[in-house]
Amino acid sequence: MTDPHTKHLRRNMTDAERRLWSRLRNGALGYEFRRQHRLGPYIVDFVCLERRLIVEADGGQHNLETEIVRDERRTAWLESRAYRVLRFWNNEILLRTDDVVNTIWHALREEHEGLPPLR
Repeated sequence: MTDPHTKHLRRNMTDAERRLWSRLRNGALGYEFRRQHRLGPYIVDFVCLERRLIVEADGGQHNLETEIVRDERRTAWLESRAYRVLRFWNNEILLRTDDVVNTIWHALREEHEGLPPLR
């Protein structure tokens, strides 16, 4: 059964999330990603379960002191479960999409030598 909050987030993605999802979906980088996926008490923007890689798209609200503390706690919890967390600002995703995708691609392949470069 799908979590109603997760379902709502999938239907109401930000422009940055939508753009990034268009580049991650359907195994476009050689690995499957899920969007708005629940991990424990958190819903992450994007996750590749196979590589234990999480990608977060952060808006301006993440600059608030309360959000910084919350994000640090969240990242620590996820990392304690062997996930790697990459965070990108929404404007970075929108203005430098190829650079963001390239960073994600490299993170997916960090432990794999001899793989071809990004298509």
